[in-house]
Amino acid sequence: MQGIRRKIVYVGLYEVIAIAICTVGFALASGQGVGRASALSVACSVTAVLWNLVFNHAFERWESRQLVRGRSLARRVAHALMFEGGLVLMLVPLIAWWLDVGLWHALVMDLGLVLFFLGYTFTFTWAFDKVFGLPTTAAP
Repeated sequence: MQGIRRKIVYVGLYEVIAIAICTVGFALASGQGVGRASALSVACSVTAVLWNLVFNHAFERWESRQLVRGRSLARRVAHALMFEGGLVLMLVPLIAWWLDVGLWHALVMDLGLVLFFLGYTFTFTWAFDKVFGLPTTAAP
């Protein structure tokens, strides 16, 4: 599977799982109800989807110009770190506002999720590539 279809399937699967995980995480970390936590999870998901589209387009464009093909461990780790770092910059203010907490509290909450999502992003992308194959930009 290649092109836009690959991206839509990737983002859809990734975000459905992420919304479920984030809802539980936000509810537990904030002490607020699941309804409020799930609404925040959806808002974070929309932000993440838009960032995912922009970031992965840029990453794959960069990747297509590399002499070394394939997705090594180092490349996968760099991908996960850069994606999550950009997302932190966008989500911390949203979390602080939504849950009416300070930026520090929102950062601590988000960093807890980031630690989980670093592993989740790496594992999900690896599993996705195993099931659907590498994109042409990374194929050896």
